[in-house]
Amino acid sequence: MARFFRSLALLILLAVVAAAVALYDGHRQLASPLAFAQAENIMLAPGTRVRDAVLQLRDRDRLASVRQGLYMELYARHSGMAARIKAGEYRMEPGITGYQALALWVSGKVVVYDIRVVEGMRFETALAQIAAHPQIRKTLGTSDAAAIMKALGRDGQHPEGRFFPDTYLFPRDTSDISLLKRAFDAMDKALAAEWETRAPGLPYTSPEQALTMASIVEKETGQATERAEIAGVFVRRLKLGMRLQTDPTVIYGLGAAFDGNLRKRDLLAENPYNTYLIAGLPPTPICLPSRAALHAALHPADGQTLYFVARGDGTHQFSATLEEHEAAVRRYQLRGGQR
Repeated sequence: MARFFRSLALLILLAVVAAAVALYDGHRQLASPLAFAQAENIMLAPGTRVRDAVLQLRDRDRLASVRQGLYMELYARHSGMAARIKAGEYRMEPGITGYQALALWVSGKVVVYDIRVVEGMRFETALAQIAAHPQIRKTLGTSDAAAIMKALGRDGQHPEGRFFPDTYLFPRDTSDISLLKRAFDAMDKALAAEWETRAPGLPYTSPEQALTMASIVEKETGQATERAEIAGVFVRRLKLGMRLQTDPTVIYGLGAAFDGNLRKRDLLAENPYNTYLIAGLPPTPICLPSRAALHAALHPADGQTLYFVARGDGTHQFSATLEEHEAAVRRYQLRGGQR
């Protein structure tokens, strides 16, 4: 009997030692760096299991040893991490360990990309930029503005000016429609906030008119500090019934016909955006205006000026009378007509 108990004790001791050795080896393997000589991205598709992720590392020859992959799988299952792995694209940096890789996959800290929608950009340009981005999933299948607005639930609404210019961050495989919706909602929010705090006595009957004015201010502004003063000129013109006479609206109305040179015949050509011929605001915005342009349109600078001319250095000379303006035009030899 004593011999039996000695044998049993020995077996238990061996089992404990074996377990301790396995735990030590497992910890050593999990704490060791994976075999990434340089940063690489791996993609975990929706529904990916921990075994699938480990096999992807093995197939890329990124495991330090076969045991490392086995221990990663066992540890993930034992700790509950296996059930919490999130799909996405992950950046695997040199030196990342098995422990860290599992923690990364559970964290959901996926690789993010960005796209910059610049203030003053036209909607069609922003749309082309989205369509050209390799990490954005294309779902629209069209560049038709009406179809796109319908897909956004804004059937019949003109898209120009309705998307907020900003830098948008997103993970791989984000859809084009979801990015457009983010930009649309951001503009809605910014416009509503600026409209709520607008200055009194403005000649707008709706936030949409303010958005159109903001787009004009955006295109006319060379120096950010002049936005409010330019807005003040156009607001006073509207109040007095004067035509806005602004080149960017004419250029927008010409569309693809504009070759970079605005001619006198263009200023005399009838179209809904020719503010040399029509009174009031054009029918839609002419670009995607910034938050600063929205603020300027709804908080224009006070004053008496009704004209401005470019000085050639990005700034403008503002004038209160036509005589002063004509003198400024002669001085700075502005191409184009008076505004």
